[in-house]
Amino acid sequence: MTAPIVQASELARFYTVKGGVLSKAATVKALSGVDFELRPGKTLAIVGESGCGKSTLARVVTMIEEPTSGSLTIDGVEISPSKWALMRETVQIVFQDPYGSLNPRQRIGQILQEPLIINRREMSAADREARAREMIDLVGLRPEHYDRYSHMFSGGQRQRIAIARALMLNPKVLVLDEPVSALDVSIQSQILNLLVELQERLNLAYLFISHDLSVVKHFADDVIVMYLGRAVEKAPKEKLFAAPRHPYSKALLSTTPRADPDARKDRIKLEGELPSPMNIPKGCAFAQRCWLATEECRAAPPELSGSDHKVACLHPLW
Repeated sequence: MTAPIVQASELARFYTVKGGVLSKAATVKALSGVDFELRPGKTLAIVGESGCGKSTLARVVTMIEEPTSGSLTIDGVEISPSKWALMRETVQIVFQDPYGSLNPRQRIGQILQEPLIINRREMSAADREARAREMIDLVGLRPEHYDRYSHMFSGGQRQRIAIARALMLNPKVLVLDEPVSALDVSIQSQILNLLVELQERLNLAYLFISHDLSVVKHFADDVIVMYLGRAVEKAPKEKLFAAPRHPYSKALLSTTPRADPDARKDRIKLEGELPSPMNIPKGCAFAQRCWLATEECRAAPPELSGSDHKVACLHPLW
């Protein structure tokens, strides 16, 4: 089996929120003790509700933010702030908004060359231009697009440009933070197919952040379900979608739209409020909304356990 390109152990990211005149500062536990491995040519999807810690994990893995605790190893190197500049060439990110992620004042050729100007200062201008034109062709754009501005492109074309920019430094890992959620459905499939083709050609590893479970089912190899900063279930895609073990995963999957209008829809409606990330319960954070919860669940948070299908639950569904 291929060695992992990314290994995360007990990754955590906390934020301090200043209090008012009569209140103390509070700590937001956006990410709490997440473990995973990511191998070349594979896609690991991170799913969950808004506020579960998906984007925080993306920022930590791309070294935009430093973890509060835990370890992150990329391509055999344990990451520390002193090594960020070196390892950022190995990990690149594609953002959700193709409109806001491109500089409207630069031509596409300038946008694509910028990573090389910053990180490959020994390259000649001719070599940088050749590399940029190669990337334009690789992502399915035409040669004449090199001299145009980003406002002249559709959303799908802009995301192709963003993907080309992410590939300029020959990374081994791409973090895809909701890369198709801002696009029309007809365009989403084109971008996903492009990403699949690039992964096969370049042996890329993808960390895929998404709330769209139908896209995850099509695109991912393995899935981690997160709730309030913690991983509550981790499994190969086929096993998770066929038989989720955590009650939250089951509720989440029950909201996935189905193409068959005659299929039975057993949507699970969760009751109760989502706990505040500044005051997470000491036991299972999902216990307040879970129909299987007992007093034992509220006493201490369950650990993620199992072999290839892991679940953090004292009363798994099977």
